[in-house]
Amino acid sequence: MSSNDPSKVKTLGLFEKRIQGDDCLRQLAQRRFGEAGMGAEMHAATPEQLDWSLKFRPGEKNPVVVHLPREFDLAQEQTCKSILEFAKRFAGQVYGLVIHDHAALAVRRNDYVGAAWKLDEQLEKIDHCPILFVEYAAGLEPTEFAQFFSAIRDLDRVSACIDIGHVGIRTARAVYARKHHGEDVCALKSQGPRLRQVIGDVEEAVAAGPVSVLELLEAIAKLNKPVHFHLHDGHPLSTFSPFGVSDHLGFEVEIPINFEYRGRRALPTMYGTAGLTKVVTRAIELLGPTLLSFTLEIHPAGGRLALGDAAALFEHWTDKTNAEQMNHWLALLQRNHQLLREAIHVGMPTPEEKSNHV
Repeated sequence: MSSNDPSKVKTLGLFEKRIQGDDCLRQLAQRRFGEAGMGAEMHAATPEQLDWSLKFRPGEKNPVVVHLPREFDLAQEQTCKSILEFAKRFAGQVYGLVIHDHAALAVRRNDYVGAAWKLDEQLEKIDHCPILFVEYAAGLEPTEFAQFFSAIRDLDRVSACIDIGHVGIRTARAVYARKHHGEDVCALKSQGPRLRQVIGDVEEAVAAGPVSVLELLEAIAKLNKPVHFHLHDGHPLSTFSPFGVSDHLGFEVEIPINFEYRGRRALPTMYGTAGLTKVVTRAIELLGPTLLSFTLEIHPAGGRLALGDAAALFEHWTDKTNAEQMNHWLALLQRNHQLLREAIHVGMPTPEEKSNHV
């Protein structure tokens, strides 16, 4: 394969059973992920949980990334022991492990840097060891997040996970708060009368999100380390999430509003397909295909979809509602995976396409 083969970029989706039901839902996910050629990002708190989930991986060649519990803290010795246990047990089976950053990283950076160096030394001893990715999740200043990785630029097994939804929403909140005496832009999602008065400022704040993501990408890319991305759209006014967050949306939705603005009763999301393409193509330009991996971290959005060719999996179910909701979510992931692959294709055209444009 040539160095500009789009298949070199690892693409994954959120592989979880977030809808109630038995493991036929995992089998359905296994089938739909396999159809899409999509790798799986699985959540696991223990090696035993991951062992079970890996029974449903969508294919031996499809990459797997494991998202560890959010309370895992790099500066805690027990967390590092747990990471090493996962790394040793699943070396060669999974590409990466993901943990969240923590607010303390900004004030105790030396502790976190020291822990990363110590852990990396142990990870280096493991053949085919997965990479540990520390995800932007705690709302740090993006520059503080980047500075941490600058301090560990020489470590081979510890790198960054850029969550474009988290960075974008955090930036939008900060930009809006500076202009409105600390007010939280996400509090406007109830769409009371004040929203009409500040809608222009909301749009300005939302537009700042992707800019911040690209700036963070530029800073991290200078380190020439593998970078994992969590991709999802968002908007401070979004009420789509059943978990109450403003992001984890697909890239083809709009945000309905209860009044007309610029001739429409809906707002674009923070990224949309054009914003997704801009992030992906810039990442490829800066880092190339082999240092990149992307997970579509999109949550269920409601809705149902007939099971079609997977109906036999659920013959023992008398009520197919949850199965059809799962199938709808998987179709959403498949569609967004198609958009992601198209964005990668734009960012990394084939040699034939390059020659046609000379």
